[in-house]
Amino acid sequence: MIILIADDDADDRMFLEQAMRQNGYKQGIQFVNDGEELMDYLNRQGSYNSQNAPWPSMLILDLNMPRKNGFQALVEIKEDPKLRRLPVIVMTTSSADEDVLKTYNLGVNSFVTKPFNYNRLVEIVGTLKAYWMDTAKLP
Repeated sequence: MIILIADDDADDRMFLEQAMRQNGYKQGIQFVNDGEELMDYLNRQGSYNSQNAPWPSMLILDLNMPRKNGFQALVEIKEDPKLRRLPVIVMTTSSADEDVLKTYNLGVNSFVTKPFNYNRLVEIVGTLKAYWMDTAKLP
């Protein structure tokens, strides 16, 4: 199982990976820095190909990224027949009701607000792992 994380913040990526490893996730984690790079990865364009961009089982998507934000990338993913089944979990600093509604209307599978405490992040990642990786059957 490969997890693809789209987040422009290097610290957030590092903490998220540490929290996943702390929860026993041993499989591969891939990172992209923004929505443009995310779409290149998923479509295997530019510097991405089947060798360096394994197909993810799940995408963890930040909303606030440069070049192409998470909302824009989510629209492209859910409108593309070959990408739309990819489970997308939004993990962002926003807790605004309009962001929650907008992402669910666009087809996101789950919306999580990033905690400001590492221990809470470990708990949240443990819950996500228990459901998305250990319980749910993914396409």
